[in-house]
Amino acid sequence: MLSAQSEFISAMAIAPASDPETPKEEQPTFDVIPLTAEVKSAVAELGYVHPTPVQRAVFDSAARGKDLVVQARTGTGKTAAFGLPLVDRLVKRKVKAVQSLILVPTRELALQVTRELSALGKNTGISVLPIYGGAPMLRQIEGLKEGAQIVVGTPGRVLDHLRRKTLDPSKIRILVLDECDEMLSMGFLPQILEIWNQLPKELQVLLFSATVPKPVLRVADSRLREPEFITLSGDQIGALEIAHFVYISQGDKLQELLRILKSEAPESAIIFCNTRDDTQRVAVELQRAGYNADWLNADLSQKEREAVMLATREERLPFLVCTDVAARGIDISHLTHVINFDFPEATEQYVHRTGRTGRAGRMGTAISLVSPASIGNLYYLRLEYKIHPIERQLPSDRELRTRAETDTVLQLAGRFQTPRETERSLVQRLLTHEKAEAIIAGLLREHLQSAGADTPAPARAKSWRQAAAPAVPVLAPAPALPRMAQMPPAGHIPPAGSVPPAGHIPPAGSVTRPVRRSSREATSADLERPKRERPSRHASDAGPERPPTEPRESEPQGAQRPRRPTRSAASNFSEEGISYQVRDISADDLAGLEPQGTVPIEVPVVAAAAAAFTPSSPSASGGWDGPVDEAFINVGRDDGIRTSDLHQALSTAGVSQDDTAYVRIRQRHTFIGVRQGLLDQVVSGLSGQTIAQRAVEAQPARPRQARR
Repeated sequence: MLSAQSEFISAMAIAPASDPETPKEEQPTFDVIPLTAEVKSAVAELGYVHPTPVQRAVFDSAARGKDLVVQARTGTGKTAAFGLPLVDRLVKRKVKAVQSLILVPTRELALQVTRELSALGKNTGISVLPIYGGAPMLRQIEGLKEGAQIVVGTPGRVLDHLRRKTLDPSKIRILVLDECDEMLSMGFLPQILEIWNQLPKELQVLLFSATVPKPVLRVADSRLREPEFITLSGDQIGALEIAHFVYISQGDKLQELLRILKSEAPESAIIFCNTRDDTQRVAVELQRAGYNADWLNADLSQKEREAVMLATREERLPFLVCTDVAARGIDISHLTHVINFDFPEATEQYVHRTGRTGRAGRMGTAISLVSPASIGNLYYLRLEYKIHPIERQLPSDRELRTRAETDTVLQLAGRFQTPRETERSLVQRLLTHEKAEAIIAGLLREHLQSAGADTPAPARAKSWRQAAAPAVPVLAPAPALPRMAQMPPAGHIPPAGSVPPAGHIPPAGSVTRPVRRSSREATSADLERPKRERPSRHASDAGPERPPTEPRESEPQGAQRPRRPTRSAASNFSEEGISYQVRDISADDLAGLEPQGTVPIEVPVVAAAAAAFTPSSPSASGGWDGPVDEAFINVGRDDGIRTSDLHQALSTAGVSQDDTAYVRIRQRHTFIGVRQGLLDQVVSGLSGQTIAQRAVEAQPARPRQARR
């Protein structure tokens, strides 16, 4: 008999690396596989139409009881490849005992395999039970006593059940090693061999792996009986469905990653790190930049891991940062990108990582940030697997700005396609005005703010934790000011397309997960910030409140405030250090215009628009111009709060905008000036409310003299 290694080499020489591309209408259906009616019905209910090459190649040999070594890259339907013969032929439905044992490297993969096998065998009555660490032992023992016929488990927990005698191996006839190369690289070989030694001698073994390194060949050579090798990937594991790119890192990989995300604009991505600490650090940085991201590593509890996995599968969490171990079992058909924040230390890991995208015939993209220390690993990848990623240059600030501006123009063009004749005439007149550029810039700013586009695009998506949380009543919006008198919020964030500064905190709606930093990750800002109790991991928990800090400035009590602009008065407002004057149109403005019937409103509107964005002296505006009292709240710009959020909260407390003199948002706190006599109502009404995912604590502000 040929050794396993030589037989594998022979199989590689005669087997095609992959099936030639076949037009979809010519691909065979599941009728080519002799399935029973029950299993064929379940396959149809799952929406499967065409079996994958590995499913077609494995079924007949597995059904005949052959030992198999199957090499097929991740995402080619390997679970169904061994699941179909199990539920259709190999497992006896009337025998209520464990007949098949499937070993997998991680808990997530155990749950995924269990779900798929249960779906395939739903009409057969076959019972599938997952057993893995971190789950209650008693529940698993009860499942085994009730007659589970297929067990899917991790080596450690399976061995624990065998030692406790709660798992009877005497009826097991089929052993499946899924992701065998990964299990061996993780050091599970001693546990696998100990389990194997307790199984019956007459045993069929199905060994599935994305790569077949020498340790896998040694296991096949020593343990399998005349195994049949099925190779469907070989040296072409970097399949045509995946585009491979690399960016050479210059040092600051976190900022480079953000640039790549802005440039590539992936719909969803798994971002791989080599260490658990880095997964949390990268995920937190993405959250700060406004991306709906979370991390997954072995430090999380089982409940937290399952919650993150569920959000990822349900497409509520588009960006997941994880390690190689945590990624095993992540089955996401909609994943568009795999990003290697850290280039893998072994070429086999690159194969497993990139196999998470480009599934089921879809196109996928693999992107790697390669540091100078990892250039050698990139060379070995090209040499061993014939994968030649295309090198790209990191985008510059100008390129990012140009792309963002182009995206904004395309969005506007798609939204406003057919202007009315009066609007067209007004536009033509506007373009001839000497201040046309300032007017259009101001109108664009107002439109982007009202459309919610003044924050980075990723930050506008609802976080997966919010989507899963119970619905919370939404406060009614504050009354809108007249169009030409609308005042930009004090906590205004630059329009979409601008590059958020380092340390940017996303507004409400982004994932807020507390940071568990290691000491080496502390920054100078962390050292200057006072320490406080670490909050709960979940965004729904408010956590301890931030103590009020000494404000730097405030309005004195009793200050007189100008009223909002009326039809006969002018007013000013200030934004980003530039003041604007808003004035009304008087009768003199209307004199000498075209007679009624032409377009009588165009010139006044253009004149008013030009005046609206004319710089003037600084001044604040508010609805109340009498004596004021001042309240202090512990929520500020760092929390993503806006003036409109505070007006909504004040409205809920029974304080109208006309009773509000001013709202001054600072970095970590806010001052609110209200009509005298309403201070107690504001303090009691705002305290306990949740604004920008933070519980509000309100109190009377100290007099200005005392604060000095």
